[in-house]
Amino acid sequence: MTYKETTDWMFSQLPMYQMQGASAYKKDLSNTILLMNHLHNPEAKFKSIHVAGTNGKGSTSSMIASILQEAGYKVGLYTSPHLKDFRERIRINGDKISEDFVIDFIADNKSFFEANQLSFFEMTVGLAFDFFAKKQVDVAIIEVGMGGRLDSTNVITPLLSVITNIGFDHTDFLGNTLSKIAFEKAGIIKSNIPVVIGEYEEETQSVFLDKAKIEDAPIYFAQDNPEVTYECVLLGDYQRKNLKTVLQAIDLLKTEFIIEENQIKLGLKNVIQNTGLLGRWQILNTQPFTVCDTAHNSQGLKIVLDQIQKHTFEALHVVLGVVNDKDLDSILPLFPKNAKYYFCKPNVPRGLDADKLGKKANDFGLIGKVYDSVSEAYINAKLLAQKTDFIYIGGSTFVVAEIV
Repeated sequence: MTYKETTDWMFSQLPMYQMQGASAYKKDLSNTILLMNHLHNPEAKFKSIHVAGTNGKGSTSSMIASILQEAGYKVGLYTSPHLKDFRERIRINGDKISEDFVIDFIADNKSFFEANQLSFFEMTVGLAFDFFAKKQVDVAIIEVGMGGRLDSTNVITPLLSVITNIGFDHTDFLGNTLSKIAFEKAGIIKSNIPVVIGEYEEETQSVFLDKAKIEDAPIYFAQDNPEVTYECVLLGDYQRKNLKTVLQAIDLLKTEFIIEENQIKLGLKNVIQNTGLLGRWQILNTQPFTVCDTAHNSQGLKIVLDQIQKHTFEALHVVLGVVNDKDLDSILPLFPKNAKYYFCKPNVPRGLDADKLGKKANDFGLIGKVYDSVSEAYINAKLLAQKTDFIYIGGSTFVVAEIV
């Protein structure tokens, strides 16, 4: 099979959460354990750092990876979802996994995948771990796909666990209270392995403390640390919180790796070029000022929308699309009524019909027009916006993927 045929098979053979939602989610690690045994346990052949959380996982993982890279280490990075190309999920020192490795891995193991009905995510985790082991990385930063306790990545024994924050997202799977969601994320806390908590509330802190006590795991709350003065190329306001988490993690990792001050600074300065991270308060234009951001739940969107209001502009244009399982009642009230909206549907099966989004948005006083595609919505926003205006594109990772 060609690379396209291989990835098409991966996407279509079995349900995938990124594309289909609930039907792809498996609350079980038995398949992943079976796969690891089949692959001769690659997860045990490299050092790792495990990163979970509702928001900020990708940014935090990328910053840690970039710093370790600047320190001279061979660094694997596993993240999800991808924006353009599946290979974005699996990198070493910023370079994407080769098409040939993906093709060969699937060809060699296809019969096993089919016989055991492995999910897209389980296959992808196996691919990443096999790649990192065979390429002999010094360390791999592994981002949780969803939750933590039952996520396929949770078969590693890391040097360090990191939980960025807790918010309401994927409540159908993880629970409808912060404590329930925190319980799922806390599942990555392992015996005698330190854990960094980025942000907490009273309701979630007790969950983390209880789990850390059970596991005898040293626990650190980055939120309580002094404000940081480091500069970072990632510009969103929310990155200041992620940065405190990263610096606490790096401080703990100094027992395992040699990391100098200038390497931390360079790592933060070069995150994008070192890791290929896109879509986090990414500035696309300055006249009109145009930003896209992958924030898609109430916690993340509130921070992004608050940051927009800190800018000076004549009018705000919002290109907005979401997936069909999004809790619109929780996110639409966050958006300003005095903006012009361009409603669209991201080009994935889970994309919510733009007409439905527009009608629901109207109930919250958000007025605009419906467009047939993300690109058409963005083109019209650019045509109608003045140089002194602000254009924001977001609501879903998939919307941003069609723009960057």
